[in-house]
Amino acid sequence: MHIPVMLNECLKALAIDPAGVYVDGTLGNGGHAGAILERLGEGGTLVGFDRDVDAIERVSEKLKSAEGRRVELVHDNYANMAERLDGLGIGKVNGLLLDLGVSSFQLDLAGRGFSFMRDGPVDMRMDQTQGQTAGELVNAASEQELADIIYRYGEERASRRIARAIVEARAKMEIGTTAQLAGIVERAKGGRRGKKTHPATKTFQALRMAVNDELAGIEQVLETMVGRMAEGGRIVVLTFHSLEDRMVKQFFSRHVPREESLQQGGVRRIYEEPPVKWIWKRPLTAGNEEQAMNPRSRSAKLRAVETGEYDGDKA
Repeated sequence: MHIPVMLNECLKALAIDPAGVYVDGTLGNGGHAGAILERLGEGGTLVGFDRDVDAIERVSEKLKSAEGRRVELVHDNYANMAERLDGLGIGKVNGLLLDLGVSSFQLDLAGRGFSFMRDGPVDMRMDQTQGQTAGELVNAASEQELADIIYRYGEERASRRIARAIVEARAKMEIGTTAQLAGIVERAKGGRRGKKTHPATKTFQALRMAVNDELAGIEQVLETMVGRMAEGGRIVVLTFHSLEDRMVKQFFSRHVPREESLQQGGVRRIYEEPPVKWIWKRPLTAGNEEQAMNPRSRSAKLRAVETGEYDGDKA
């Protein structure tokens, strides 16, 4: 059963106007999108994006009964959101939700290759209709390239050792399955030895992020959409690891006005246009009950901003 992470907190952060325009940039299994649609009234609009064509097909069945509300589902990278909204004739947006990372449905399918818990081909593409697979990457990239990817996107200290082990292993046999790759990484790191997380966790994360160019996509959707929000519009982002969260925090912080003292006296406000204000100054995390029910929520952080200047917490 799919459980949308921090659903109530996301809905509160979006502060849904029944007649507004809302975009879910990461449809997944449609949990968040369905809850948003339930709160829209006559004239409300929901636009859902996903790179995974299977997600579009799945969610279209759930959302097909809109009863006067406009629903548009788009098979595309959310990095292209602004351009695709133009194509749909949609201007200002009242709320944008991004639930970053891989969906539980993708993790559960061995054939997608996202998880070392289920043996399958080393694919990891969110959009299987295009792009290089993770298998092609690990079998072709140089040792230095692999080390850089694993260190940058996985923040893995043993990146050089892992890259060397991958190159040595593929010289004997092409790396074709997630079990093979996970085993190589595990041996390179010296086994599990009672560790709570699998030794290959950070490496798989890094390869997935590299194959899907995830950080660039996050930066692009935020850059193009922050100026597209209606007055009082809200951007709500769920992240699941430090790289994503750091990027989102830094982006929002650049747009939140801050005061700087002037030599001649007084202060000036510094920020990048357009200005936004924090809804909560610190990120929200899932409650103990949700974490117990849904382990994926344990690493989740929710950040949200509203267009317009504001000093202090909003909600």
